[in-house]
This record gives sequence, C-alpha cells and structure tokens, in this order.
Amino acid sequence: MKKFGLIGKDLQHSFSKIFFNKKFQKLNLYHHSYNNYEINNINEVINIIDQENLIGLNITIPYKKEIIKILDIISDEVKSIKSVNTIKIENKKLIGYNTDVIGFEQSIMPIIGNRKNALILGDGGASNAVQYVLKKNKINFKVVSRKGKNKYQDLNDQDIISNEIIINTTPLGMNPNSQTFPNIKYDLLNKKHLVYDLIYNPKETLFLQKAKNKGCQTKNGNEMLKIQANESWKIWNH
Repeated sequence: MKKFGLIGKDLQHSFSKIFFNKKFQKLNLYHHSYNNYEINNINEVINIIDQENLIGLNITIPYKKEIIKILDIISDEVKSIKSVNTIKIENKKLIGYNTDVIGFEQSIMPIIGNRKNALILGDGGASNAVQYVLKKNKINFKVVSRKGKNKYQDLNDQDIISNEIIINTTPLGMNPNSQTFPNIKYDLLNKKHLVYDLIYNPKETLFLQKAKNKGCQTKNGNEMLKIQANESWKIWNH
C-alpha cells in the first residue's frame, strides 16, 4: 500500500482527498490511498511521517510556512517564497516543494490581459506563492493583511481603483465560514477588475459574488487546485 495525505486544520471541506482517490480509481491504483491528517501543532507531523509506506504529503493552512523547519531538503522555489505545499518522502528524507506557484501562474496568466497592478489580500504561505508569480511576470503588487505592514483599514480608494487585479489568499469565505469575506470597498470595483479567489469551496464565495455584482471578471481556485495537485502527483512519482 502506498500512502499519501493532506496535513492541515479543518480539512472536512478540502477536495484533495476526493481528487486523489478518484485519480487512483481511474488509474486502477488500488493499492494507493490518500487521507486527511488534522493536527493542532506542527510537532504532530512527526507521528504522521513515521507511518510505513508513506510516499508524499500535501500541506495546507496554517502550516505551509511552519513545516519548513522539519524538512531535510527544500526546492529553489521554496527557498525564495518560504512556503511548502508538497512533501516527498525519499530515503527517509523529507523534501519540500511548492506547486501553488505553477497552479496559480497557469490559472491566472491567461486571463490577466493588460492589467499590471495587483492587490493581494493576506500574507500567509499562499500569498507568498502569489507574490512570487506576480513578481516573475512583472506585475506590481501591494499586500494587505490584518496584522502586516499594510492593514485593511489603511486601504484608500485609489488602492482599489488602480489595482485592477485583486486576489484573496485568505481563508475568509471558505466553508464552513462561507458568510465571511475580506473587508474592502466593493463599491469601487468595476468591469475593469479581475477578482481572483484561491478558495474553491464554495465555488463562489461572497467575495466573488460581490465582485461579480459590480461587473468584474471573477475566478475561483478550482483550476489552481487541479494543476497544483497534478504537479504534486508528478513530484511523488518522479
């Protein structure tokens, strides 16, 4: 039996387990399994890793940054963005990768058009991957968060009007807390804006609904999820 899994908190609404177990069925990989591992602190990861036949793990909120300290090797991208969402276990070594980068890049770049300025909501591990992609593609950005240098309450009208790409990297709006949404001035949005939410469950968050009501182009994180998951699979099988 080859084992894979997802480490994080509040995983009952994650699609990763469904995605991979469907993939195993489709490929007739009956000796493969994918499970959710909910943990309360990063030290509990050691017990999970000690399992026999564990090949790889995905990492999600809130451990993408914290997990790095227990890894043996990290990829060049991880060195830059300080965030991991995929671990390969090879010869008892833990190797960290980030497939959020390729997932986000391939899902957003075809629809960006001529837009050159972005506002990123949140400063966690997923935000680091988003910043990496935007920087690589020469798109200017500003990051706001609850506790960072730039806070939501400090946003002015121009921050919303001039940044025609707005990206939510926070868990606000994710099931089961689907009634929450980032605190920005939605009235300032218009059809020139591209509003992207990394959340994929629900399919349309209140954040995206509010943007759509203002005529914005919107996109959720479903395509990003599939791309990054398939990239994880490639890493585990390489």
